[in-house]
Amino acid sequence: MAPHEPIEPGEAREPPPAKRPLRILVVDDDRDAVMTLSEILKQEGHEVIKAYTGAAVLSLVRSHEPDAVLLDIGMPGATGFEVARELRLRLGRACPALIAITAWTQAAAREMGRLAGFKHYLTKPYSTAELRAVLASLAPTPK
Repeated sequence: MAPHEPIEPGEAREPPPAKRPLRILVVDDDRDAVMTLSEILKQEGHEVIKAYTGAAVLSLVRSHEPDAVLLDIGMPGATGFEVARELRLRLGRACPALIAITAWTQAAAREMGRLAGFKHYLTKPYSTAELRAVLASLAPTPK
């Protein structure tokens, strides 16, 4: 049934299927950004793991098995591109969904993100609705 069609008497409309909460690793060298994003995600019902360096990501992914990694690109040490490539190389198909959250808006940066293995590329400032839509696309319907 189309969403704008009237409901006939005695006919019930099913609610959209619920999405399950995700386990999400948030990685950014800006501690305030990690804390703010973590609070938003927790309010949405997601479980959050926090990291502040690219070097911490691989061990946290292995120990916590997140569904998604929200990863800043411009970090000191290992950039988000390098971290994404390393995760894809080491984990292959077991790699969680990689989502770039960055101020890097250039087309070349987006292409580098695609090549590194990012499934989504959000540029700061992004809207909460945009982030919700990306996360909803990752969350399968519970069985």
